[in-house]
Amino acid sequence: MREADLRARLDAKLTRPRSVMFAQTHVIAALGQRTVDEALAAGVSCKDVWRGVWAELELPDFDR
Repeated sequence: MREADLRARLDAKLTRPRSVMFAQTHVIAALGQRTVDEALAAGVSCKDVWRGVWAELELPDFDR
């Protein structure tokens, strides 16, 4: 997965303005107590970031 795909998935689930704020401010335990943006900057793969977001938002299995 590319970062553009990750951002598109976030936009689809949260809508654009909210997804940007979520990525910047919401700390996710599965990402080592980092936000989406911090995890990406630290080199966490987009796939692993999405898995953390998926679990945090309790999205259905088909969104995995």
